[in-house]
Amino acid sequence: MLAYRFSETHPMHPLRLELTARLCGDLGLFERENLRVVAPRLATDDELGRVHEPEYITAVRAVSAHPEVPNEARGLGTEDNPAYEGIHEASARLAGGSLQGATAILEERALHVVNFGGGMHHAARGKASGFCIYNDTALAIQRLLDGGVSKVLYIDVDAHHGDGTESIFWDDPRVMTISLHETGMSLFPGTGYANEIGGPAAQGTAVNIAVPPRTGDAGWLRAFHAVVPQLAQAFAPEVIVSQHGCDGHKDDELSNLRLSVDGQRQNALDICELADRLCAGRWIATGGGGYNITAVAPRAWSHLVAIASGKPVPLATPVPGPWRVYVHERYGIWPPEFMGDNAELWWRSWEVGYDPADPVDRSIMATRKEIFPLFGLDPWFD
Repeated sequence: MLAYRFSETHPMHPLRLELTARLCGDLGLFERENLRVVAPRLATDDELGRVHEPEYITAVRAVSAHPEVPNEARGLGTEDNPAYEGIHEASARLAGGSLQGATAILEERALHVVNFGGGMHHAARGKASGFCIYNDTALAIQRLLDGGVSKVLYIDVDAHHGDGTESIFWDDPRVMTISLHETGMSLFPGTGYANEIGGPAAQGTAVNIAVPPRTGDAGWLRAFHAVVPQLAQAFAPEVIVSQHGCDGHKDDELSNLRLSVDGQRQNALDICELADRLCAGRWIATGGGGYNITAVAPRAWSHLVAIASGKPVPLATPVPGPWRVYVHERYGIWPPEFMGDNAELWWRSWEVGYDPADPVDRSIMATRKEIFPLFGLDPWFD
């Protein structure tokens, strides 16, 4: 999976995956009896073609073989998505991992699946975007639908709007996409506003909660709990697919949010609880954005793996010494000593009341007013 490497200086550096896997190992997560590590395979062209245009797959293959010939019309060879030899195979392997997860869910060989190398949510049907070539989250959702699942809920908590996955299922009433992100007024890709609610055949199944810059844990978790559980219950999915980009962290330079690993861990617990309550546990979790590769991504995604395997790692757990030494020797810096940030996680529940002077509350209410009535819910009280 480390072959998904645009350049040595590109923000989407695959060492974040290596450090996550190493931390999971040093924490003993891979030794748990109910957890199995599976090598990802390459997604085939036919599989990729379930959500991507054949012409686009051909374009990716062409750039993969001849990276000196970019195809900027398809988003290949751009500043965000530099071309490199083997880009098709590297991208197809990330996608293949999420497809394997969906198949394992369908065949009842797994209840929870984590692919922290996935989460490529900006890739559209016919174009690469935002460091994403093939959209593995959309491929997993499509595999579930093809396998007989009637409804899939997609929850995206990356700092950036999950525009690619949303666009692929824009007019499909079987898929609800919920994206909680920093507003497009201040962050790429500039989309994901409350009034973007889905196509004519699927009104209300695209849900966007666009919070302002500098929204911290309290506002973030308030926004999640004021919208997601209510709509999830009304939609009644059979499986949840989630994208856990951790780039909203206060130490990540690619967003303006102020989240902690503690808040991101709590969010993963909340999504796991939704899957247990509404979907008999069926849950596929992916990674996504996350560009602080030493202090944030490995801890956030190790928490995700621990939660999925049924025993969360306490926030006060010391980060294993050998891992910290490895990071210090590799990067010349000492990573955090503990698995948490010692953050305050209290947040006001929506039942406390709507505060029109709070910009986060205004964002929440904008979404609730657009979506809730379409599901028979009251935007003020439900």
